[in-house]
Amino acid sequence: MSLPTRAQVRELYFGESSYALRFQAVWIIFDLAVIAFFIIAPFVPHTAVFYAFDYLIALLLLADMVLRAWSYGDIKRWLKRPLFWADLAVLLSLIVPFYGINLGFLRALRAYSLIQEAAFWRVIAGGRYRDTPVADTAKAAVNLLVFVFVMAGLVHSIFAARVAAIDSYIDSLYFTVTTLTTTGFGDIVLPGVAGRLISILIMIGGVSLFFRLIQLAMRPNKVRHPCPACGLVRHDYDAVHCKACGALICIIDEND
Repeated sequence: MSLPTRAQVRELYFGESSYALRFQAVWIIFDLAVIAFFIIAPFVPHTAVFYAFDYLIALLLLADMVLRAWSYGDIKRWLKRPLFWADLAVLLSLIVPFYGINLGFLRALRAYSLIQEAAFWRVIAGGRYRDTPVADTAKAAVNLLVFVFVMAGLVHSIFAARVAAIDSYIDSLYFTVTTLTTTGFGDIVLPGVAGRLISILIMIGGVSLFFRLIQLAMRPNKVRHPCPACGLVRHDYDAVHCKACGALICIIDEND
């Protein structure tokens, strides 16, 4: 049996044929299982079995990264994609814990990679929500959740052994949420300059992502349709002329 060609692998990862969508759906299920494993990881003993799962997932993710980069065709352009660096961070978090470096907080980035991938939206509801306000709001919500879990993991990695009030990962998550919401009960305080800088980062980054989510959720529904004259993408569903330049536009009504 001959090995698949680059074009065939590219079709699997980026195509919209029925067998490509089935392949992408299977990989999405795998991603969801991996994210579930990452969520429960802080609460289970890190035994030899745990590390075996870690390295098995790492091997599969490495194979996925290599195949995606190879099938994409333009390696330099692929390396510039934020999703590549997010996946690389997840891969490092899976490889290095055995050697005493705790990068587990980076694992939440896998959810960011999943929700940002075009394949996810091609598979979900037959692509109905792709490039819609629903997709934008979902991405903003996941970005906020990823930020919360990454920062909680970072706090736990750095301060769990230094702050008596941080007794578990839940304590770190609690501190992150109270800091993000600027509630600041004061029962957990991170010491030193590093603690203050991380607290500032949580407040500024978290509040910004939260307001972005609210903005997208409350924004009037628009349709994506590039104006042929000025390039404005978002228009009202019943728009006949571009709001920016006045050019005539013809938006297809999919409900007809």
